[in-house]
This record gives sequence, C-alpha cells and structure tokens, in this order.
Amino acid sequence: MNATQEHLKEKLKQALRKAFGDEYADTDPILVPASNPKFGDFQANMALSLAKKLGQKPRDIAQQVVENLDVSDICEKPEIAGPGFINLRLQTSYLEAQLNSIQADSRLGVPIAKQPKREVVDFSSPNIAKEMHVGHLRSTIIGDAIARILEFRGHDVIRLNHVGDWGTQFGMLITNLREVSPEALTTANALNIGDLVNFYKQAKKRFDEDEKFQEKSRNEVVKLQAGAEDTIHAWKLLCEQSRQEFQIIYDLLDIKVEERGESFYNPLLPEVVKDLDKAGLLESSDGAKVVFLEGFKNREGEPLPLIVQKSDGGYNYATTDLAALRYRIRKDEAKRLIYVTDAGQANHFAGVFQVANRAHWIPEDVEIVHVPFGLVLGEDGKKLKTRSGETVRLRDLLDEAVSRCREDLETRLKEEEGREETEDFIANVAKVVGISAVKYADLSQNRTGNYKFSFDKMLALKGNTAPYMLYAYARTQSISRKGDIDYDNLGEDIKIMLREEAELTLAKHILQLDEVIAEVEKELLPNRLCEYLYQLSEKFNQFFENCPVLKSEEPVKTSRLALCDLTARTLKLGLNLLGIEVLERM
Repeated sequence: MNATQEHLKEKLKQALRKAFGDEYADTDPILVPASNPKFGDFQANMALSLAKKLGQKPRDIAQQVVENLDVSDICEKPEIAGPGFINLRLQTSYLEAQLNSIQADSRLGVPIAKQPKREVVDFSSPNIAKEMHVGHLRSTIIGDAIARILEFRGHDVIRLNHVGDWGTQFGMLITNLREVSPEALTTANALNIGDLVNFYKQAKKRFDEDEKFQEKSRNEVVKLQAGAEDTIHAWKLLCEQSRQEFQIIYDLLDIKVEERGESFYNPLLPEVVKDLDKAGLLESSDGAKVVFLEGFKNREGEPLPLIVQKSDGGYNYATTDLAALRYRIRKDEAKRLIYVTDAGQANHFAGVFQVANRAHWIPEDVEIVHVPFGLVLGEDGKKLKTRSGETVRLRDLLDEAVSRCREDLETRLKEEEGREETEDFIANVAKVVGISAVKYADLSQNRTGNYKFSFDKMLALKGNTAPYMLYAYARTQSISRKGDIDYDNLGEDIKIMLREEAELTLAKHILQLDEVIAEVEKELLPNRLCEYLYQLSEKFNQFFENCPVLKSEEPVKTSRLALCDLTARTLKLGLNLLGIEVLERM
C-alpha cells in the first residue's frame, strides 16, 4: 500500500498548509502503519512534534489538521486519539477497488523502480579445489534472493561469483600433484572432487611444515603468473573440475551466477598499486606496500595497514578486491555494489571501501554495501560440524534434507492419509520441500545473526517454515480442484466484496506486498519478505476456516474464489523471489 500511504501523506501536507500556512506545506506528517488494527490502518503523529513550534497543544493541532483534511475518497472519518494522534481507517470500498485493480496485474501492484539501475551482487564465492560446505550456504541463498528481488524491481543485476581461483593455494596443490598424481595435471577429471580436496589438505600440511616444499610451491605460483603452458593447463583442469561440482549444487538450489574469479582481475593489480601511489596513499611497512587505515588500530594503538603488495612483490585479497571494485564501477558501470559475505569479513571490506574512497574511485552516485551474515550453528549452539569434526559438505546437507523429507512424506501418505502416489510425485515433492526448507530456514532469520540449523524445525508443517507456506499455497489449489474451478476464468467482471473481518484482514495484508518488497530492496533483509509470507499464510488459513468458499452463494462465492486466487499468486510470487518453487499438491 505504498501508493496509498504516499497519497495520504500528500493529503495531510495539504491540510497542514491550509491550517497553518505555506511554511508548513512540506512538514513531514509522520504517517506510519497503525500498531494496532483497532485504531485503524494508519496513524499521523506530526501534532506532537509541531506543538512547541506552533505554541499549541498537540490535540488542538490535530483537530485543526482534521478540519482541513479531505480523505473522503480513501478513508472513513479521521479520529483523534490520545494526546494528538490522527487515526485513519481505509474504507472497505477503497480496499475492494484496490484488490480488483491488481486482479489483472501479473505484478500484483508492485511497480517497476522509478529509476532502475545496474547493480552488482557478489555472492557464493567458493574456492577452487575445495568442496562447497555449509559456510557457503548463506552467501549463496541470501545473494540469490537479493538478486531476484532487485531483478523483479526492474534493476539490471550482474550476479557475480568471485571464486578463489588464483594464488598460493594453486602453487601448493600443483606442486603436490606433480609428485603424487601427475595425471591430474594433464587429464580432465583424473581425480574425483573428494580426492582433490584431500590432496589439497595434504599440500597445505606440507607447505606449513616443509621449507623446500614451500619454495617449490612459490616457484609454481611464479610460473602460473608468468603463464607457463604446463602450469596454466593444470590450473585450467583443476578449475573446470571444481566448476562441475559447484554446478551440481547450483542446479539443486536453482542458482544462476556468473563466474568472475580472482584470476580475472590479476592483470589489473599492478595498476591498482600504481594509482594508490599516485594518490599519495601508499606507504612502506616491513618491505610491503600498504595504506594505513583511518580509525583502525592494533592493540598497541597504532594504525592498521591494508597490505596491497607484499614484500615479495605478490598481491593479496585486498588488492584483488580493490581491482574488482574499480572494474565494477568503471567497466560494468554499476551504481550499487553489494557484497554478500560472512560478518567476519566486515573489517576487511570496511578497509577496502575506505581506501577506494580516499583514492576517489567511488563516484557520488555509486553506493557500496557489505551485506554481512552470521554463522550456521548446530543445535548445540556450536559451529555446525560432522561427528568427526569436519565442516559439513553442502551437498550432504541438501541430500539429507531431501531424504528426511521423503521419509516424512511416505509415512504421512501411508499412515495418516492412506494415499497412494507415484514415485515421480514422491521424489519431486521430497526434493522441492527439502531444498525449500533449507533455503527458507536460512532466509527467515535476520541475516546479521547466527542461527541454529535443525532439520526437525525446518521440516515442520506448522510455524514459520517452508512446508507451512507450501501447504497454504497447495490448499488454494485444492479448492480449485475440489470445485472444478479455473482461477484464470472466473469471469470478466469479478467484484471482490469484503464483508467478514477475516476477509478484510486478508485483503489488507495482500495489499502490503509492494511496501514489503520496496523495504527489502532498500534494506537487503530477505527475512522481512519471509515474515510477510508467513503472516499471509496465517491470515489465509483464518479466512479459510471462517469464510466458506465453495459452499457460499453467488456473488460471494466468486468473490472469495478471487481472494483465494490473489492469495495464491501472492504466495507464489513471494516464494519465487526467495528462490522457492511451489507445489500444486503435497
């Protein structure tokens, strides 16, 4: 109801000007949704803030505003409450008109952004030669949801996967493989991904303990940077093998992302150092080239350095991130850069953004945002790990969710409902619900905090879970099947009528979709959309229990069918924006 709220704000500003003169025409009426439905739908609170300036009691100010306020086309008669709050309740006829107007709109009243822009969403970012683990879950899921919402609003979104595909780890891995499995450096898929990971761990251990191995590894990095044919060939094989494994995960999660790894920016790194030097920001510290950060100090109270070139001439993550930031602004011409990473990287990005600002690389019309998220914890409140203490593989986590969902479904079909379904039906429902449960459990949390991972909670049919939401949608479809109703052909002159309290409550909630999506677009907090959809499901279930649909007489029957259809379309759209597929039957 963003448009409604904006319209009411203008009406209140007009009333302020009429009551107190032109100098009050731009006064903020402080119009907010009412905290309690019994007081109405909106509340204007400006009377309290104007009391001192006008030298009047807030309630007297509110009275004068109301006397000059014409909202008869939208609201019932305004009421003054407490010390001077103006309560506004939308007319039922206005709500009906709003619902009828979005019936034929595939976007359900959500407008395209007034000024669409190009936005980069940097998310997922696994490392080559390592398997995706539970730590990649949040970045991948949150980043995808943000990208989907921005795309829906009409922005030109570049989805970037900043994979770790360059640097010392490749020197270590290639050096180790030359000795233990040389065929892996010449032949595609000579190793499976699990073996590759084990060889990487072995290489890391040797690098930490063996100086000769260290030296060989560093020499291999030099060969890689110099473009040595055999080293580059080996590197490409290792990258491609990892990509194939990543893609299995992305296909399971229905994620689309464009890879642009660290290696992409490698040719740009010398220019970054050169330009920082030109800007007068570069200093020497123990042989390294650094920028000392403002406001960041170590334990001794000394400024912390952001290292952009190591003493051996090599570069690090900060240099690459600075190059990526410049490329996204200059070449991609993006106006908002969004980095979805764990909260532990907050200081790193704060340092990178500060250096870019001080180098004057960020134009005034470009916004750069770090979107931090907390840890995935086990039910014991500790970091989620396997029984052997290893980090949980993301593939294993998703497979177990689907397996558990299948087991629950088969039990329910056999013991509770006596239903027989095909193997294809069972496999599809288990996959959709299992994957959706994992996604929704993550997205429904405020991303800034940690959350406990619990299969039992996320697969529950009640509460703020994906299964509960999917059941609400399936219920709307079961109504159409039971009544042999085609929601797309209810008639040309459908008139939604709101007579019962449950109908009004549901209708008002449906009409809030536009403001919720606008809020998520701005704040980048997908849990706000999750909460909206959960409340929508609850309100629909209350409507379903209190307002007969198929047994009602016309025109009430068609009106309620239309309300069911709007609920279904809102749920489907909202869940799709979270990367969640709906099911017609469960």
